[in-house]
Amino acid sequence: MSSRLNPYLSFDGDARQAMEFYEQVFGGVLSLNTFGASGDSDSPHADKIMHGMLETPSGFTLMGADTPPGMTHSPGSNFSVSLSGDDESELRGYWERLSAGGSVAVPLEKQMWGDVFGMCTDRFGIPWMVNISEPSS
Repeated sequence: MSSRLNPYLSFDGDARQAMEFYEQVFGGVLSLNTFGASGDSDSPHADKIMHGMLETPSGFTLMGADTPPGMTHSPGSNFSVSLSGDDESELRGYWERLSAGGSVAVPLEKQMWGDVFGMCTDRFGIPWMVNISEPSS
């Protein structure tokens, strides 16, 4: 397997719902492992997600988990997940699903550099940037 870089998102108890939501947005195969299945079956966190991974038909890999017991969940504003490419219908579909129930900071529209671009935060508090470029000739 070659090296790859992908986002790993932390959640405050709603990782299952978030990862299932992203599965609906992007399609693909979702695997979820709970703390209970990993040997912590008597814990109040047994049903929470220790590790989740979504691998999509487009080649995306998105990982996420609930914050482990004893650690503090502290959402930050120093990151965004960026989706970019030239498949307008695919990227607009992602945008519609990600922004539904969330908030839009920059509407998905033509920008001064020529691409269609938008920024939103999904209903789980994850910021997304979508950039649609002109198809290559």
